[in-house]
Amino acid sequence: MEALNSIVGAINGVVWGPLMLVLILGVGFFLQVGLKFMPILRIGTGFSLLFKGREGQGEGQISPFNALMTSLSATIGTGNIAGVATAVFLGGPGALFWMWMTALVGMATKYAEAVCAVKYREKDELGNYVGGPMYYIKNGLGAKWAWLGVAFALFGAIAAFGIGNGVQANGVAQVLESNFGVNTSVTGIVLMVLTAAVILGGITRIGAVAGKLVPFMAIAYIIAGLLVLLINIGNIGHALSLVFTYAFTPSAAEGGFAGAAVWAAIRFGVARGVFSNEAGLGSAPIAHAAAETKGPVNQGLIAMLGTFIDTIIVCSITGLAIISTGAWTSGESGAALTSLAFATSLPGGGHLIAIALSIFAFTTILGWSFYGEKCVEFLLGVKSLMPYRVLWIIAIYFGATADLGFIWLLADTLNAMMAIPNLIALALLSPIVFKLTKEFFASNGQSEEPGGKPAE
Repeated sequence: MEALNSIVGAINGVVWGPLMLVLILGVGFFLQVGLKFMPILRIGTGFSLLFKGREGQGEGQISPFNALMTSLSATIGTGNIAGVATAVFLGGPGALFWMWMTALVGMATKYAEAVCAVKYREKDELGNYVGGPMYYIKNGLGAKWAWLGVAFALFGAIAAFGIGNGVQANGVAQVLESNFGVNTSVTGIVLMVLTAAVILGGITRIGAVAGKLVPFMAIAYIIAGLLVLLINIGNIGHALSLVFTYAFTPSAAEGGFAGAAVWAAIRFGVARGVFSNEAGLGSAPIAHAAAETKGPVNQGLIAMLGTFIDTIIVCSITGLAIISTGAWTSGESGAALTSLAFATSLPGGGHLIAIALSIFAFTTILGWSFYGEKCVEFLLGVKSLMPYRVLWIIAIYFGATADLGFIWLLADTLNAMMAIPNLIALALLSPIVFKLTKEFFASNGQSEEPGGKPAE
């Protein structure tokens, strides 16, 4: 087992090393420039379409709004609470700046993912729309690239059990045990029952639950975070100064903080930013492919908001709360660091983080169950869906009660390996994305017909 740990650890060091970070940022920046920074300039258009998208228009299974909420259910999770804290602990306040940079280029990546997902989606034997990187590789790049789609689906199907199941269930079990004394076995069983009640109903039920739960939990967390920032408003200016200063100069050791080089700020800021918003990993477009949308660009404009909401809004609140309260110098890391930041300003703030983390992790389990099953369906067909769901539900108990050190490492590695086929495909399909976008805005946003096909 030790040898296996070493091998996977070595692979992890490569796939999350400088080349991967350059690939993620490079493809995102290339798409952002190719789109003439449209994703940043058209944020208002995206929110307008999101508001109108509460009711579906066109063919698909779920409304454009619920497609985004399903995507956000998988991205707003432990990364926003524990991931941001870990980035600041390991990389210093400057890591938050590099999370922002990742998000700004990631908006273009997420936009392109959703455009391709809707453009190249297809119907399965059950009459449901299916899409995502494996389909836009197959239908957009042709037979010679088919192996790349298979590779993505294989990595995604396995990684889902770690990053979207075991790690999340374990996080809920640990935080409920340490804060409320709930036995991990009890947490595992309750999570199994709640998850089964939702995912056995397929994407329609997942979308409906996500459409109600995600806005509620995100708004509640944002309000609590803003209260913390309001209480520490006198320190906000200094906190922002630390973010921008330490993004380009080494962080000095302070209190329980050991100090960090600029490279650490970049590495952990980018890696945790990607872990949180998943731009470039290829997971979110699987949900957006099921949207009842007028066309690819419509859904792309809504999809890019996922990265904005997740990182620019939610992660920023967490990061600034940690820095402005001074908690970042405490020596704590992960969820415990975020809990400390909230507890120093709000009565019961630690318990609030425990509850938020539990709800975030539960919705992540729901979102990733859909991603995983679509990867398996691509590989094995619709007959694999129900066995996969049952296996998913059983795995939750083991995730909640087991030591997941190796599982976390394997999932983190496979997560990065999902990104490689997806980023290659996005770079190769970028001319299509640019063309559809240009046509859409040239005709004042009316150049698409229902069903995800561009108008003739």
